[in-house]
Amino acid sequence: MAIFGARGAKPKKQPLELAINRKEAVGIYPEEEDVTEHTPLGREALDVAMAWAVIGIFGIAFFAILHYMSMILIPVTLAIVVGLILGRVADRLGEAGVPRFGIAFILSTLVFAVLFLIINSLAEPVSILIKEGPNFMERMINRIMPFLESQHWLNVSPATFETGPMSMQALLENSSNILGVITANLTPAVIQGLIFFAALLLFVYGRLRLRRTIILAFPTRRQRLMAIRVLNSIDRVLGYYFATASVLYLALGVSMTLIAYFGGLAMPILWGMFAFLSSFIPFLGITLMTLSVAIAGILTHDAIIIGLIPAFIFFSVHLVMENLIFPAIMGRQWEINPFVVFIAILFWTWMWGAVGAMLALPLSLIVMTTLSELFPERKTTPNLPG
Repeated sequence: MAIFGARGAKPKKQPLELAINRKEAVGIYPEEEDVTEHTPLGREALDVAMAWAVIGIFGIAFFAILHYMSMILIPVTLAIVVGLILGRVADRLGEAGVPRFGIAFILSTLVFAVLFLIINSLAEPVSILIKEGPNFMERMINRIMPFLESQHWLNVSPATFETGPMSMQALLENSSNILGVITANLTPAVIQGLIFFAALLLFVYGRLRLRRTIILAFPTRRQRLMAIRVLNSIDRVLGYYFATASVLYLALGVSMTLIAYFGGLAMPILWGMFAFLSSFIPFLGITLMTLSVAIAGILTHDAIIIGLIPAFIFFSVHLVMENLIFPAIMGRQWEINPFVVFIAILFWTWMWGAVGAMLALPLSLIVMTTLSELFPERKTTPNLPG
């Protein structure tokens, strides 16, 4: 078939060439055009919706199982996280020639001793607080009542605390309910404690073997190298973060002890211990600690302003440490989005209670570290709250 027509006629352009010329005229090239832009919704869209539906159903079932099996999963997860945090210490002991069972026994005993000392030191103050809770509340109401009455927009009067849920009778009933809840949960807590220490001992003992099993479960060399990189990053992030956080929060606990001592609060060492422990729960810990110090200060001093000074100083010290000192030491490579951590705390608190709030940050660190290693080109740099 002839391509040219009459003498001197230009060659006839093919449809594809005409389409390319039209795209060049408007600045659009074939490789820049989304071929699916004008594709009508059909079976492919339905397949995508079905895939996401399956993922959603799997997620709902997974979290339902987590909630249903919380009695066992809470201590086991806590043991795994603590074992990962102590992983670098275990490696140092192994390099020193300590056998694996000796490493597991030493670290488990050390964790047990620390928890025993904490529980033993907190048992008496907590029991006194539960027993004298209504008296503390009555004194607190009497102290702040003049201030509340001066705020007319609140419509608060002494009658507000004589009837209803804020009455002393209601507070006494609630205190008895708290004792009942603690008594009912005492046996499950003991069982979970035994599961935790058994799981921690066995995890630390078989950590290297479990690590080797996970790596060899991948068939290709590239996948095994990626698994090694992910596991190493998790150990490094958890170990470095919690070692640094422990030192800084210990300094915060010492600062709180001095604040309580010079602020006239009773049992300053206990306040320092509370400050140290609460700092490991981002957002919620500092909030509860500041409110507790404020209430104790108001009950201790005659003037409300003077009573609030210890809480203000503690909050300021914590604010400086979390926003200046901690980021400067940790660096931007260990950062996590504060909003993500906040949502994780709310979610895991709803799922597993107080232990879930403590596990929210370690689990977030594990997930974010894994994603950053699997998708390094999408690595982000969020900020780590304490």
